[in-house]
Amino acid sequence: MKLKLSFTLNPLECGTDEAGRGCLAGPVTAAAVILPQAFENSILNDSKQLSETKRNFLKPIIEQEAISFAFAHIYPEEIDEINILNASILAMHQSIASLKTAPTFISVDGNKFKPFSNTPHETIIKGDSKYLNIAAASILAKTYRDAYMCLIHEEFPMYNWKKNKGYPTKEHREAIRKYGITKYHRKTFRLLPQPPQLVL
Repeated sequence: MKLKLSFTLNPLECGTDEAGRGCLAGPVTAAAVILPQAFENSILNDSKQLSETKRNFLKPIIEQEAISFAFAHIYPEEIDEINILNASILAMHQSIASLKTAPTFISVDGNKFKPFSNTPHETIIKGDSKYLNIAAASILAKTYRDAYMCLIHEEFPMYNWKKNKGYPTKEHREAIRKYGITKYHRKTFRLLPQPPQLVL
């Protein structure tokens, strides 16, 4: 399915999306992107539908052609303090606030958001597979977060964050079981599965 440019065709509509919400370690990262009305790209799609190679190919194209783009990380300590939903929305707010051109409308991937300033917004379920500006934000959020996880992998290589990016893979959980947790883990998350309850 070909993605539409934006939800409203407002020339200063930004799309925003986050990455890393379900991870056990690392930040939740959001990006905001305003694309020009002439923007076209046949490859751009929801970041989850694309290979790492294609995401890395698209990143500089988005950054070069966007009217404005920005991203923000919210780190585990704050995630634990305010919960992952609020942290995801805060990351979106911070990325939108960092745009050099203020948007006049915000298209949000998903169904949860809080008003940003007095800017009108719309939440769109699976918006990253429907609208180019949200898909572009999903690419930037994912690639910037992945780069951060590869960086901290060097500090704690035993968790293999370079590969699993902090998601709850079997390998990641086995490493937690063996080595314990780090300052990059989200302590309010269930880092290890609970043993099955005995039914008497």
